[in-house]
Amino acid sequence: MPTDPTSFSLRDKVIVQFGGTGLLGRALVHALGAAGATLVVATRNRASMAPIVAAEAAAGHDVLVDEVDIGAEGSILALRERLLAAHGRVDGIVFNAVTRTMRSVADPIENWEASMAVNSTGFFATVRAFGDAMAAKRAGSIVNIASMYGYVGMNPMLYEGTSMGAAPDYFFHKAGMINLTRWLAAHYGPQGVRVNVVSPGGIYNPDKPQAPQFLERYNKLTAFGRMADAAEIGGAVVFLLSDASTYVTGINLPVDGGYTAR
Repeated sequence: MPTDPTSFSLRDKVIVQFGGTGLLGRALVHALGAAGATLVVATRNRASMAPIVAAEAAAGHDVLVDEVDIGAEGSILALRERLLAAHGRVDGIVFNAVTRTMRSVADPIENWEASMAVNSTGFFATVRAFGDAMAAKRAGSIVNIASMYGYVGMNPMLYEGTSMGAAPDYFFHKAGMINLTRWLAAHYGPQGVRVNVVSPGGIYNPDKPQAPQFLERYNKLTAFGRMADAAEIGGAVVFLLSDASTYVTGINLPVDGGYTAR
């Protein structure tokens, strides 16, 4: 039978997004707001969300903001309880938070450990806390934002002659996120909770453009001959949060312009 077009809407769904101030985070806030979600952005710095909230309000989207320290499980659990008290339920989360403490393989090991605290341990603590809450209601959707770098290796040629680089911790965390998503899908599936991952390719940053040499080389490796616009990632996330994907769980959905298809 045909899919009901309204099933792609997030209206009447309480969605929590972790990480909303970066290039992709801002685009996801806009996409989820446009889809009608009751959206709460959880951030460590509430003030940093003020201009984003104002811009979304001008577009007719209401965005709520709450505080969380993803490196501290107590903070995550306190956020969960506040949101359940305020809304009665959480219908979905988007884990887009990331910390970039490493710059190269030669970094002090403390930088690796600091990265792990948020991107690995904090990620698991967050999806477990909110996954358990959704499982208690026997409904919900978790969408994790990984990267194509979670399933391909680093290509040094892309960065030659630039100041850009690719730190090893990012590859480690995103690969782990993809496989943990599969484990979580198997764990929470019998309890009515879906868990999926979206893996974007490279996203062009108009405010701080990537080096020309990098852009030329990267674009040649995609089917479309260009990097993604941040706004092009939100459709996949909305789909996986919505009732249009009620029989979809445990998948890794690449949004990479065909980079990994070659």
